[in-house]
Amino acid sequence: MNRHAATGPLAGVRVIDASTVLAGPMAAQILGDFGADVIKVEHPTVGDSFRNHGHSKAGHGLWWKILGRNKRCIGLYLGDPEGAEILVDLARTADVVIENFRPGTLERWGLGYDRLSADNPGLILARVTAFGQTGPYAGRPGFGTLVESMSGFAAMTGEPGGPPTLPPFGLADSIAGMAAANAVTMALYHRDARGGSGQVLDVSLLEPIVTALGPHVITWDQLQTIPPRLGNRSGNNAPRNTYRTLDESWVAISTSANSIAERVMRLVGHPEVIDEPWFASGRGRAEHADLLDGYVADWIGQRTRAEVIKAFEAADAAVAPVYDASDLVEDEQVRALDMVTTVQDDDLGPVRMQNVLFRMSHTPGAIRWTGRDLGADTDEVLVRELGIDADRVAALRERGVVA
Repeated sequence: MNRHAATGPLAGVRVIDASTVLAGPMAAQILGDFGADVIKVEHPTVGDSFRNHGHSKAGHGLWWKILGRNKRCIGLYLGDPEGAEILVDLARTADVVIENFRPGTLERWGLGYDRLSADNPGLILARVTAFGQTGPYAGRPGFGTLVESMSGFAAMTGEPGGPPTLPPFGLADSIAGMAAANAVTMALYHRDARGGSGQVLDVSLLEPIVTALGPHVITWDQLQTIPPRLGNRSGNNAPRNTYRTLDESWVAISTSANSIAERVMRLVGHPEVIDEPWFASGRGRAEHADLLDGYVADWIGQRTRAEVIKAFEAADAAVAPVYDASDLVEDEQVRALDMVTTVQDDDLGPVRMQNVLFRMSHTPGAIRWTGRDLGADTDEVLVRELGIDADRVAALRERGVVA
């Protein structure tokens, strides 16, 4: 696919992705999915560590194929003065630079915002770190696991009486990546629609996941109450759990609305509980979760997953199967939305991956290509677009400054 044929809402916006390890690169991926020209800047010898993160096939990292999609890849060592100079040249042509080095690293290389924006005052510099650019923890190394722990997520996740539980995937990083992409689009709007200037965006991994956790802070502030670990249950409604079916599958049920809870209990043959005073509120039902879960589990355990879902749908009650990836890609709703789409990859042929994050009626996003090789676009960007002499690029490549 033509790497310059972007037509999404961010077509014409240039983003320099100088970040690594998920949150920053995900923000850049989202911007690229919706039309931005994303230039991925990587260390010229080791590349982005996500190239080798997780599973691979035939020596090609599968996660990289997603995270590196819609990005042109150049190898550039920013710790070398000539490499730093080239980044300044790139920033002069860019709308956005995304980085996630420890605070002070860019400045140590002479690449602070003052230099990057000297000839480009409209530049937006998005800085993504674990704990933010200031404060006592700013200089600490940090990953999503640490902020998932600090945020309160781990403390409220897990079985009753069991240890705090961490997610087996990059939850905090992913939330922060979406938040950073949102921050960038807000800054672009401020600059372009409101006549504003460029600015620096300080995005931590900690703040977005704290926000996503909802009322746990205000609940502590006002009631000195800490949410207990409840497994798959909720302190706000019941029945709400996962339940094993007759054919050894699982389904999930939620009854956040009272009307749904009533339909579920009628369906499973226990309408008498609806008249109990405690049934009228989600918290009241949560206090009787053992009783309600028992009724629901008994009914579901006598039926196959297909029978359960058919009955719940007929009763207009909320239910979903517990899927793994093999189930997800075959689901009729997922197929109808093209939520998992097939893309042609230069190394692996047709591959399936998550499609763009949302649909837009007039300016849709698109996956134009999958993650490319380290340095695949260095000459195109540096020689053809920046006008750097080809002999100089060759000499820098010989010194390991570019790839």
